[in-house]
Amino acid sequence: MLLTVLGEFALPRAEPVWTATVLDALGRLEIEERAARQALARSSGEGLLTSQRHGRRTAWVLTPHGTTLLEEGARRIYGFMRASHAWDGRWLVLTVSIPESQRRLRHRLRTRLTWLGLGSPSSGLWVSPDPGRIDEVNETVAELGLEDQSLAWIGPSAGIGDESRLVETAWDLGDVEKRYLEFLEAFEDRRVTSAAEAFTAQVELVQEWRRFPFLDPDLPRELLDHAWPGPRATALFHDRHTRWHRRAQQEWERLQAEASGRS
Repeated sequence: MLLTVLGEFALPRAEPVWTATVLDALGRLEIEERAARQALARSSGEGLLTSQRHGRRTAWVLTPHGTTLLEEGARRIYGFMRASHAWDGRWLVLTVSIPESQRRLRHRLRTRLTWLGLGSPSSGLWVSPDPGRIDEVNETVAELGLEDQSLAWIGPSAGIGDESRLVETAWDLGDVEKRYLEFLEAFEDRRVTSAAEAFTAQVELVQEWRRFPFLDPDLPRELLDHAWPGPRATALFHDRHTRWHRRAQQEWERLQAEASGRS
């Protein structure tokens, strides 16, 4: 939630954020002060934020690493499912052999490949109907030092087996669809009447939406057997974000000004 707030309001301004602003903002979202302070400390410890002392007060600034992380996240969040793409029938297939004992490395690989939209139908095997991901996959494999344990290729299926069965085992689309429907139910009829309500609604909207680029592989229509709710949810996200943006930003500026005026 802290990263959502920073990405929405601090990142575009590239200015220090008062501790009081963060505490007030997260308090609006029912996060207790102790938890908010712990989140700041953890983010600082992970190299995402650095603190600045101003007398008795503290302000927080995004580090270059933190800025890069939030910028990459913003590109993925706001660009997700914005453009339809035709499928030429080709698959990107990756095999990676990692011993069971190297669980941390396996987790890092799974996290990175899932973020890229790949699914795993069986242990050590990853697939995607988007061959354009090959450069990012190569970069991930290289960064994790797995070049000698990996092999990748691109091409159409050979007509053996059922591609729909592959999709079912590689991704839990039933769970993703359920989450989309819950997102639609939560925000389709939500209305705001003040800047304070717009701020809360905006953060909660982005917080809920940011999970979908990680969960949904954005499969081509040819691989979906019914009307997928993703495009409808995408349209709703951008519509509500646009509606609430101006007032949410005004509320953030008010919180910053209020914090700045405190002794």
